Amino acid sequence: MGKNIDDLPPLLVITGPTATGKSEVAVRVAVQVGGEIVSADSMLVYRHMDIGTAKPTQAEMHGIPHHLISIIEPDQDYSVALFQKQARKVIAEVYRKGKLPILAGGTGLYIRSVIERYDFTGACRDEALRARLLKEAKKCGFEMFHRRLAEFDRQTAEKLHPRDVRRVIRAFEVYYLTGRPISSYQKTIENSQPLYNLVIFGLTMDREALYRRIEQRVDAMIEAGLIEEVQGLLDAGYDPRLTSMQGLGYKEMVQFLAGEVSLPQAIELLKRNTRRFAKRQMTWFRRDERIRWVETGSVKLNSIVAQKIARCIEGVF
Repeated sequence: MGKNIDDLPPLLVITGPTATGKSEVAVRVAVQVGGEIVSADSMLVYRHMDIGTAKPTQAEMHGIPHHLISIIEPDQDYSVALFQKQARKVIAEVYRKGKLPILAGGTGLYIRSVIERYDFTGACRDEALRARLLKEAKKCGFEMFHRRLAEFDRQTAEKLHPRDVRRVIRAFEVYYLTGRPISSYQKTIENSQPLYNLVIFGLTMDREALYRRIEQRVDAMIEAGLIEEVQGLLDAGYDPRLTSMQGLGYKEMVQFLAGEVSLPQAIELLKRNTRRFAKRQMTWFRRDERIRWVETGSVKLNSIVAQKIARCIEGVF
């Protein structure tokens, strides 16, 4: 017999596409309800990568504890399975302290891995096979290699960008070693009991307004020193082919610093790629009927949204 939902540990999720103000709203809510924030952003885990990831500053955190930010070096491996384990542990610790855990971020798979019973077990590793697959991917081209993935795992292929070589190779590796697509491991257990007393809010904006905000954010990142940040990472010896260095803002500035594109071209590429990323995020999130959508967009509106969320969860947690 399953647990009553009210007996489960509470968890508030604040999500949505990039540049909608998730970090600010999450902090405002945490201040009002006595919460701590668990980041659900696949880029915020890296140290030394602050500007391009829009990592919140100490001032922006307003004294609210933030977890799973700046926990690994840019050349260290990290996976959604590891995130799942760490996030669930932190959420339990926050709850034991009498605080409300707030899972905030825009990496959809990270969020679902925590709130649902995703199974990441059974998918083994083979470094030699991985090396051969990388060699094969370079030989035939990443676009073609990605199309081959769709032949046996269309679900994973649709989620991964062709240039996300590490994850594409991982999908091949799992299939070759187990005979099962990686998507069969990364799914929920049917009819499973919920893990949390869960409330999910999604922040949204008019598309044109969001695109303007994205462009303003990119311009602000350049002004804040994004190019210098990327140059510093390269000078420190971080390979531009690393997963971390393929993140938005980093790969485009690497192209500029390598002389492959001009600065205006790199900036326009970053704006375009970020707009496309936001669109993919919305496609992902819109599938989840549990999300309560709220309009945001300005500092004033973010304050109102935070108050609304705080009021909504009063009777739940």
